[in-house]
Amino acid sequence: MMTKPEHINYWKNSAAKNWKAVPALFNAKCYVEALFWAHLVLEKLLKAHWVKDNTGNTPPKIHHLIKLAAQTTIIFTNDELLFLAKMNDLQLEGRYPDYIKNIYKIYRLKETTLILKEVDKIRKCLLKKLQ
Repeated sequence: MMTKPEHINYWKNSAAKNWKAVPALFNAKCYVEALFWAHLVLEKLLKAHWVKDNTGNTPPKIHHLIKLAAQTTIIFTNDELLFLAKMNDLQLEGRYPDYIKNIYKIYRLKETTLILKEVDKIRKCLLKKLQ
């Protein structure tokens, strides 16, 4: 059975592995896919915080960043919560075919670059708070 620190490290390491895929997808101009993986990074880091802040070691099997964040002790600004909500939309839209056609038209180099910069900022903050 894994200890609480081992569970936290599992989520951190999994997020780090996913983060390595983001630039590869971005450089291949797979912008929607890069954003989908960026969402996974935030989700996994929030799950690490969930484990840290709760008595159990198994976070809920959900992908909703706002719901995960609400179950941690992290205090987000309104702007950060709005950003997490936007990332939720990308996760959903990146998963289902009826949405994909539309988001490929929206998320190009400029938009994706801006979003990934914000993801990186939040990612670093979440990692720092896990130390």
